[in-house]
Amino acid sequence: MNTLQKIRFIGKPIVFLVCLTPALLIVGDILGLTGSLSANPVEDILDRFGNWALRFIMITLAVTPLRRLSGWNWLSRFRRMLGLFTFFYAAMHFLTWLVLDRELRLADISEDLIERPFITLGFTAVVWLTALALTSFTAVRRRMGRNWQTLHYSVYAIAVLGVWHYWWQVKKDVSEPIVYAAILTVLLGIRLLSYFRRRKTRRQTSHCAQPQS
Repeated sequence: MNTLQKIRFIGKPIVFLVCLTPALLIVGDILGLTGSLSANPVEDILDRFGNWALRFIMITLAVTPLRRLSGWNWLSRFRRMLGLFTFFYAAMHFLTWLVLDRELRLADISEDLIERPFITLGFTAVVWLTALALTSFTAVRRRMGRNWQTLHYSVYAIAVLGVWHYWWQVKKDVSEPIVYAAILTVLLGIRLLSYFRRRKTRRQTSHCAQPQS
């Protein structure tokens, strides 16, 4: 069994189950099978799905730096799955707010989107994530060509919106949002550093390739 087969038949099923475990534990707590929720169950469910969405987007963004630092190119094989789990947890966070918290009341939903900026930020992030999820498949990627890569670079903007949404939501105790913001800053810094290094290398290569007069 070669590396790609190990990833497909062993690695991916294991990673899938690990990624799904937080959702199963939340459902288990709702049903009283694995634990219990807090005195405010809806808020508890909202927070847990939201936190896992942020964790997964950080993990997804960390794949490329880890791959480059370690030389483990096979890590990129898990990036799409991790990105889709980011969307899944963000969507569950949004649906919990929409169905359990706002109870599909259009007036309350509209009022929140207009008058509560942190909800507007979160809603924007979910819409953006939906676009990334729908365009993550190979066939769509081929049709979009270069536009696909441009769209998927927006994952960094989505991560910023997610952290910002969380920061504005908690208001007073911003210790957890600060941790996410710090991690995101490091990941963005690594990405920018890599970009400028590649740009410098291309310029040097182009300069050396020019014919000497």
